[in-house]
Amino acid sequence: MKPDLRTALALKPRVGDGAMATYLYQLGLPVGVSFEEFNLLKPDVIADVHRRYAAAGAEIIETNTYSAQHNKLSRYGLEKKTEEINAAGVAIARRAVGLEAYVVGSIGAVRGGAGKNVRTAVVKRDFEEQVGALLAAGVDGLLLETFFDLEELSLALSIIRKKSDISVICQFAVEDAERTHDGTPLPEAFRRLKGEGADVIGFNCRSGPNGILRALETIPRDLGVPLSVFPNAGIPDYVDGQVIYSATPEYFASSAIKFANAGARLIGGCCGTTPEHIAAIASALQSYTPQALPDASFAAPSAPAIEIVGSAAIADLNDSPPQAVEPSIVDLVRERHTVIVELDPPRDLDIAKFMAGAQALKDAKADALTMADNSLAVTRMSNMALAALLNERIGIKPLVHIACRDRNLIGTQSHMMGFDALGIDHVLAVTGDPAKFGDLPGSSSVYDLTSFEIIRMIKQLNEGIAFSGKPLKQKANFIVGAAFNPNVKHLDKAVQRLERKISAGADYIMTQPVYDPELIERIAEMTKHLNVPIFLGIFPLASGRNAEYLHNEVPGIQLSDSVRQRMSGLEGPAGRAEGVKIAEELLDVAMAHFNGIYLMTPFMAYEMTVSLTEYVRERSGSLTSSK
Repeated sequence: MKPDLRTALALKPRVGDGAMATYLYQLGLPVGVSFEEFNLLKPDVIADVHRRYAAAGAEIIETNTYSAQHNKLSRYGLEKKTEEINAAGVAIARRAVGLEAYVVGSIGAVRGGAGKNVRTAVVKRDFEEQVGALLAAGVDGLLLETFFDLEELSLALSIIRKKSDISVICQFAVEDAERTHDGTPLPEAFRRLKGEGADVIGFNCRSGPNGILRALETIPRDLGVPLSVFPNAGIPDYVDGQVIYSATPEYFASSAIKFANAGARLIGGCCGTTPEHIAAIASALQSYTPQALPDASFAAPSAPAIEIVGSAAIADLNDSPPQAVEPSIVDLVRERHTVIVELDPPRDLDIAKFMAGAQALKDAKADALTMADNSLAVTRMSNMALAALLNERIGIKPLVHIACRDRNLIGTQSHMMGFDALGIDHVLAVTGDPAKFGDLPGSSSVYDLTSFEIIRMIKQLNEGIAFSGKPLKQKANFIVGAAFNPNVKHLDKAVQRLERKISAGADYIMTQPVYDPELIERIAEMTKHLNVPIFLGIFPLASGRNAEYLHNEVPGIQLSDSVRQRMSGLEGPAGRAEGVKIAEELLDVAMAHFNGIYLMTPFMAYEMTVSLTEYVRERSGSLTSSK
């Protein structure tokens, strides 16, 4: 007879299961429906998912009841079936795995996502109804997951404790490695939940292994309660209408050991994970021997926002704005080596460091600064406002990203007309990461346009024709760029996709970061027939952990084995120095094949891209003199 769940989690690291909703999506089930209703409509499908996770090694199986609450089910007219759906979820899981695994009832936050304004009385009603249904159905424990705020999680826990002494796992979804969404320091939040009766406390969703490991390392080892982690499979990418996750099972296997060393005793997966990820975790933990916790001082800085990221401005109010007669980026790159530098717009209202970085990059003779449009679906300051500041205060060319995600056709044309009025004429058209994976998961992704269509429509403005087909009183003069990801298995297909963007009207191309000299040469060879300039992406690495995060969790980025080995274990100044050195070696190869160079600034460490911009200028001079 197996021990109860509370005892089992205290003995050794246990393997949890993986995603339900995203896995059902991968299996071909539609989005925009209630996956919890499948407990009634497609019980065999749900049971099969449970069996797959159990066969992969999961010892703890979550019921398909995450959103099976009155308020959330009411969106689909299912609120009267709340108890039935929860009971069915438990019964399906129990039939699928028998007594070989623990069945825990999954409960999500009522106020998560788009439910921030739900009244407390409604929240209490929903928790009481769902908790009662799951307890009556005979679960082995309850899992409160993807909670953003401490108060709501505490409320749910208190309702459970009034009804039962059952094992309870509490998990936060965090974007900040040090505090909850409502600003409570993580150690303080964990201590409070322990005092209120939580048996296991941890994190799930919102972040991949790297981000959750950073959060986990802030929790004191002497907390005296088992910790849990259920990370996403990296950052999702949106490709041809499908959401794709990049973190591999092998990466999850190596991460599982790091989690266990950091004190985790329940390790599973969230969005994007599959039975293959869980099998990798189970295999890695099979012969695991507990080790001492790592030094928390090695926690990595926040992940860079890479989609092909953005920048901004400052400085001397006496600087003159750029004149309309200045050559475009396309004009410059046809004549000489030209440098575009990315600098992220801030996530808060303080632009001082951002502006200082912009000034330093101008002084280093960068040709343009590029600014993302809320990359990774994380809310940042408007790149339109920052671009205007660049023109007004700095006198350096701004290059702004335009994402299809955030605006419908009306908003997109309005946005472009505003750029034209401000004299901001260099843009990069991108699809944009799905909103549900950003810091406001309740917001909607619009996607009225694809990246191909938005290029075509912006170029239509250059003909003096509105998106509606009506004539405008004058013509715009936009120079439109397109994004290119060469870090793919079939480069020839990626080039074909790029050709479509050029046919749609793209004037230049900016690539995702490349870390392999041989791939740089392959790109040059396979794109030499194209008639538009390419700006090759170079992103200096900041640390060994940063390198592993980018390689395993960020879509569109692949590091070579040699680069990962060189960065392994390096942190702080040593990591940044080696990252710059690697970038310089890549620049030596890139500059022999491309005039366009696109540098990306990690963690606002603009000193790194200033140094690399100066390197390009020096190297360009030596290349010119040797000809």
